[in-house]
Amino acid sequence: MTDDRPAPAVAQVPANPLDVARSLVFYAAFYLGTVGYVTGSFLASFVGEEPLRRVVRGWSQYHRFCARWLLGIRVRLEGTMPEDGVLVALKHESFFEAIDLPAQMQRPAPFPKAELTEIPGWGWALRRYGAVVVERGEGAKALRAMVSSARGLAAQGRPLAIFPEGTRVPTGAQPPLQSGFAGLYKLLALPVVPVAVDSGRLYHRRWKKPGTITLRVGQRIEPGLAREEVEARVHAAINALNR
Repeated sequence: MTDDRPAPAVAQVPANPLDVARSLVFYAAFYLGTVGYVTGSFLASFVGEEPLRRVVRGWSQYHRFCARWLLGIRVRLEGTMPEDGVLVALKHESFFEAIDLPAQMQRPAPFPKAELTEIPGWGWALRRYGAVVVERGEGAKALRAMVSSARGLAAQGRPLAIFPEGTRVPTGAQPPLQSGFAGLYKLLALPVVPVAVDSGRLYHRRWKKPGTITLRVGQRIEPGLAREEVEARVHAAINALNR
């Protein structure tokens, strides 16, 4: 459910010199700025959850700013992102949609892998922000803890943002959903809002390209459906932008 594997290889094409130049400036500006936001998030975590969330949202908006003005990437949202306690299932073609989540929603709760919470300072701030930590291979006890955490965050009205494919996929690829998605859907008994994203063709590569990334919000899927039906509906909705 989290991005813990390297992205699959994509076809290599000759780099446009202008794209290379844009990308190098973007990397310098965004990652240098990120150092300040990481420091700010650590300090804000001592003050309270709301200041911390504002810093995280500011970082995401800063990324959006850099993508727009340095890379020439615009973002088009078709539909309305949810702001209540539901499962938000997103297509995952690049790091763009992961970084952009706090700019799209006020208080999204991600599903980071447990290793990220072990990073000194950052891990503590991540827990303070509010996330469903994924303990892979830890058995039923870890699953119960994950479900309990997700329920608590959903009860606060926070959308639970997941990538049901489990990892980044190449543009146009439509792999089956990971089995853990259906398990969460059943155990949490929450509606699902699928979101299609076509970021891979512009953002997946080392040298980013200008253009428009679209996020298309699908129809809300109510809880209680059979596994085959909910998987089929989510799979079709998150792949709606595939060409």
